[in-house]
Amino acid sequence: MIAPELVRSAQAGDRDALITLLREIESHVYRTAFYLLNNEQDALDASQEALIRIYTKIHSYEEKALFTTWVQRIVTNICIDKFRKAKPTVSMDEHEMTFTAENNVEREIMTGYLAQDIREAIDKLPEHHRTVVVLRYLQDFSYHEIAESLGLPLNTVKSYLFRARHSLQSMLQDYQKGGVRG
Repeated sequence: MIAPELVRSAQAGDRDALITLLREIESHVYRTAFYLLNNEQDALDASQEALIRIYTKIHSYEEKALFTTWVQRIVTNICIDKFRKAKPTVSMDEHEMTFTAENNVEREIMTGYLAQDIREAIDKLPEHHRTVVVLRYLQDFSYHEIAESLGLPLNTVKSYLFRARHSLQSMLQDYQKGGVRG
């Protein structure tokens, strides 16, 4: 949790506080960008753009919402803009596994395949569904925080999540049955 005093100090022009604040949110910003864009380089670009925007716009933050919600809205909007400019591609990065004597190799392999299937299924969701799934399940945002971050009514967020879960469930069942991916 970001200390409100740190945010206020950064807004008041304390450069050290601002740098500390940016360092504290940097991994959160990147993680969101990566899950939305599914590309390391695009995520790095979006993260950098978001951090610069936060740096230059910190004075415009109002304590009507949590600071993390304000940050999330900036990151999400930048990613949505990037996503609209470029057609998304599915990353085929190999899942890294560490084999040790105590690991069940078969379980590790199956876990790797499941993680890849879930990632590919999330990537295939429509943009608005993918965004709410990432915010809810990967960033642990509440329904209210998602609604506030995206500027959507609460019921719309719930509807998007319901439809996204249904779509993901169908896709994952198809994967398990050996269905065609792509």
